[in-house]
Amino acid sequence: MLDWSELSATQKAMAAIHPVFSEQPARKTDATGLGMIERGGGRVSVDEKAMINSRADVNQLLPLKYRWAWEKYLAGCNNHWMPTEVSMQADIALWKSRDGLSEDERRSIKRNLGFFAASESLVANNIVLAIYRHLTNPECRQYLLRQAFEEAVHTHTFQYIVESLGLDEGELFNMYREVPSITDKAAWALKYTQNLDDPDFRTGTPEADRAFLRDLVAFYVIFEGMWFYTGFAQILSLGRRNKMVGIAEQYQYILRDESIHLNFGIDVINQIKIENPHLWSRTFQDEIRQMIVEAAELEAAYGRDTMPRGFLGLNAALCEQYMHFIANRRCAQLGLVPVFKDAENPFPWMSEVMDLKKEKNFFETRVIEYQNGGALNWE
Repeated sequence: MLDWSELSATQKAMAAIHPVFSEQPARKTDATGLGMIERGGGRVSVDEKAMINSRADVNQLLPLKYRWAWEKYLAGCNNHWMPTEVSMQADIALWKSRDGLSEDERRSIKRNLGFFAASESLVANNIVLAIYRHLTNPECRQYLLRQAFEEAVHTHTFQYIVESLGLDEGELFNMYREVPSITDKAAWALKYTQNLDDPDFRTGTPEADRAFLRDLVAFYVIFEGMWFYTGFAQILSLGRRNKMVGIAEQYQYILRDESIHLNFGIDVINQIKIENPHLWSRTFQDEIRQMIVEAAELEAAYGRDTMPRGFLGLNAALCEQYMHFIANRRCAQLGLVPVFKDAENPFPWMSEVMDLKKEKNFFETRVIEYQNGGALNWE
């Protein structure tokens, strides 16, 4: 382990010109991985690695400590896809058809695209500017690099859809500032990125570590793990009725990616809890549960806005019930007491999609595992 308790004369002299050599007893190894090299430093052992505030060199991937993080990186690579591989011809014809879609269906589709288009960028910004910076484990950072690329692919997807359908680009990509139900969610989430504005923010104290943990919950558990699922249900419901099948196929790919993102985030949060049990106080648990309740309420409002009258098999009330079910599921994954009573899943077919593995039957079709650029095969 690197010993920061005693600094050499050379290191003391360099402290004035480089922060890595600061003479502070509580200082950890440079989290950026860009600090000056300590010549003759000891080799990293597994026991020295940690999720946050690690004293191990963050540039040394091996030996792995969290093999699950590496496996998620490999799974993400195997699930590679690009939106342009999916044909949009049927969607274009249906969108242009006067009687192809109801006004409620069109409203739902546009609201979905508007929310997702900005959301993927918000998530990517948080990954690159906050999570990567403070998560001091190299195998987890390896997965974050893959996730950041996937967020870029998702943003590309919405650009591809908007361009294919000939939609108003400004309207769709600016909805997060123009449509209240979308703005409210984005504004809520951005509260948990305030540390990005503080260049001096560092983990290492209970208060700062909880702030980072709170940020992880906001973006992994709520943003990606709750708020995307109303949109998934709405678009995939259309796909089940053979409408907008190109968009549905792309949403299905995105759902596959987001499921891994969510599971990775849950594993990171739970591992931080194990390594820092003092952070997971009863008061903090209650705060997290309240965040989940607020998020569910915001999503219910979004559901009412996107489908004020609903369409076949789907309406705002069912979407709210579904969000209560999802909220309780997220609580269980974090080891928290459920926040809603008797919340049952009104869309059992969505559970099948979320738990999709190889050659899983759903939508009355057979989806073949896609890898390395392969497209879903609808039979």
